[in-house]
Amino acid sequence: MSPVRELPSEAHVINLGLPDFAAAVAAQGAEAIQVDWSLPAGGDPTSVAALTALYGVRSISIDDANAEIVRRLDKGTPFLTGVAPAGEVVPGLGDRMLLHAGPPIAYEQVCDPMRRSMRAAVVAEGWAADLGAAEELLARGDIALDAANDHATVVPMVTALGPTTPVWIADNADAGTRGFAPVNQGPGDVAWFGRESQGAIDRLVFLRDVVQPRFARILDEVGPIDIMSLASQGVQMGDDVHIRTQATTNLLIRNVLPAISRLGKDPESVAMSEFLATSHLFFLTIAMAGAKSLTLAAEQVAGGTVVTTMARNGTTFGVKLAGSATWHVCDAPPVGDALYYSGYSESDAAKDVGDSAVLELVGLGGAAAAASPAVAGFLGGSMDDAVRATSEMITICLSESTRFKLPILGFRGSPLGVDVRRVVETGVRPKVTTGVLHVSSGVGQIGAGVATAPLEGFREALLLLAAGPRD
Repeated sequence: MSPVRELPSEAHVINLGLPDFAAAVAAQGAEAIQVDWSLPAGGDPTSVAALTALYGVRSISIDDANAEIVRRLDKGTPFLTGVAPAGEVVPGLGDRMLLHAGPPIAYEQVCDPMRRSMRAAVVAEGWAADLGAAEELLARGDIALDAANDHATVVPMVTALGPTTPVWIADNADAGTRGFAPVNQGPGDVAWFGRESQGAIDRLVFLRDVVQPRFARILDEVGPIDIMSLASQGVQMGDDVHIRTQATTNLLIRNVLPAISRLGKDPESVAMSEFLATSHLFFLTIAMAGAKSLTLAAEQVAGGTVVTTMARNGTTFGVKLAGSATWHVCDAPPVGDALYYSGYSESDAAKDVGDSAVLELVGLGGAAAAASPAVAGFLGGSMDDAVRATSEMITICLSESTRFKLPILGFRGSPLGVDVRRVVETGVRPKVTTGVLHVSSGVGQIGAGVATAPLEGFREALLLLAAGPRD
């Protein structure tokens, strides 16, 4: 006779299925753990096959490449070494060319705010006497347009960068790369927010004729400035170094204040000091130039799965992977989780625009949201919401920054190294902190918020990578 077996008196359940099963067990007083599980890539067979290939035998070489890519993003040390007219330093910038944010785009597809910025830039360059003549030149194709990212340059919002635009020079000596970004135009009536008023044009001229030569003198005097060292201090002081750079800007100004004071009391030097006093985002484009020099170093490494470009032009969104010059393009997303100025709403908002997402790729911006109470305001209003945004980035990144530490997470490093495999596998997409522009009126900025990168560009990049040469 078989021995009598007693049934267990307690149940301990791990449920991988419908949550109702775990809830039913828990309702009867037993322990039940619900596993947060879903089909990879939403069950799409083509994507699953690509993930299988890239997580399989090929992952050995992929992991080696990714380790080097992340090392370059984390350990590169870009220094601010100068400021100069773009035509003198930006590679491939033609005499009658404007560089813009996002993937390459034809003028007829350019969004309204960027068209306004381009017209203002054409007038400031002296190529047209007024906005009407500028529109004619652009519409005829007499002014060449190209993506700033394809010229080692990144531009914020709808900035149109011409040959006389002053640009920061960020040198990453470790990899021999150099990134560029325009001097920030400041707040208010400015072209980078999609305005084409006389005031906006005057600001472009002011930056070229007043700020650029004086800041060149300042940098010659104080020497190279460690960009990421300042950024790391700013993160400790509440910046995400994207939509909030007040602390980092103040650190920069403190470092160069003696040199500013030695410029003298001439009206133009005083005007520059007054401009700096009101430009809380002044450090933004310096950080962008530094970040671009890091991603350029990462792009030198072939065979990895790390994203090195995310850029938006208000019409399309583009992704590039390390080791590849190919744009993977889809529609630009809206800016969600936005706070609008009084009188404006989601119906007034242009789609997401700008190259500033380069910051998210080096551990700043949305990746460092947990460091910034100001960013939390766009994500639900509590620090828990900001932590959640950073935690989502952790799930799609390969590593953590050794320089950008997040106090609220026990000084854990911000997530670093966005892996296209993890993005497609989990469906979690990078968050980008950004401004919001009016879609058509030309009034400029109407708010700020957080855009979620669309999945399509990442999926296209994954499929092309999986179909590429095998080791």
